[in-house]
Amino acid sequence: MTANAEPDFKHVPVLVPAVLKWLGPPLEDADVLVDCTLGAGGHAEAFLQRFNGLTVIGIDRDEQALQAAGARLEPFGSRVKLARGNFRELDEVIASLGYEKVGAVLYDLGVSSAQLDRLDRGFSYRSGSDLDMRMDQDAPTTAADIVNGYSAKELVRVLFEYGEERYARRIARAIVNRRTSRAFEKSDDLAEVVRTAIPAASRRTGPHPARRTFQALRIEVNDELESLRASLESAVACLRTGGRVAVISYHSLEDRIVKRFFRDAATECVCPKDFPVCVCGTTPKLTVLTGKPTRPSAEEVKDNPRSDSARLRVAEKLEEVA
Repeated sequence: MTANAEPDFKHVPVLVPAVLKWLGPPLEDADVLVDCTLGAGGHAEAFLQRFNGLTVIGIDRDEQALQAAGARLEPFGSRVKLARGNFRELDEVIASLGYEKVGAVLYDLGVSSAQLDRLDRGFSYRSGSDLDMRMDQDAPTTAADIVNGYSAKELVRVLFEYGEERYARRIARAIVNRRTSRAFEKSDDLAEVVRTAIPAASRRTGPHPARRTFQALRIEVNDELESLRASLESAVACLRTGGRVAVISYHSLEDRIVKRFFRDAATECVCPKDFPVCVCGTTPKLTVLTGKPTRPSAEEVKDNPRSDSARLRVAEKLEEVA
């Protein structure tokens, strides 16, 4: 890993004290933490400093992030093991490193500040930003490919499902009309077309009018929601009894997936309510530790405004029934 990578990829980790508190108990005895969204290594560094015998497996799709994390975590030597890949493959990563079970799994979802701030990554609306949005720069499909290639119907689906955009049809129509004369290449160009497609009364207040569109495109480019669902299943399978999984999410779609997954994995019976006795044989895999998600403090939000939407949910692995 290159030592000069870190200045180009900085990210302030959110909810560090809360994550340390919730994941601390299973990591006291020289266990293993899998950081599924390593980023620049902020959460991993905090855990390595707190728990002297801890090993961290760090996974990230972004090569720039792995380089930055490698530089940051270099002082911890062999206690850090980095892997480039999609976190839906975490079971394969763990097995390839010689582990069967781990003490904790951590997710810090969404796009990082470092990715937002780089013009070549295309996650922001700023002038000159390429319309890319790939977390893995080797992935074949960019946001430009979607905007310029999807049909109006496909665009509506993406905007409505992944952006919860009420003006999905108007925006899709505007995109298709514009691209007939000139393809989209830059993020600010797309943002302006989206802005003009939304009624003036709806864009006078609140966040940027293109926020939901950009969220939807980013999720589609990176297959984020399906990857999350698959990864959570793998995480539970890889946890030892008493191990914990923690997820920090930043929008309702992610949080809803995590909430429902935890709820379903903690359910004891799925029989119809009118059945006199249980016949399904379902046994819970998890117990949910956070009834309501943990939120950042007002002080943290003041220091790091991008943490404002963060939600932390945590669950613990129950003993597996043979």
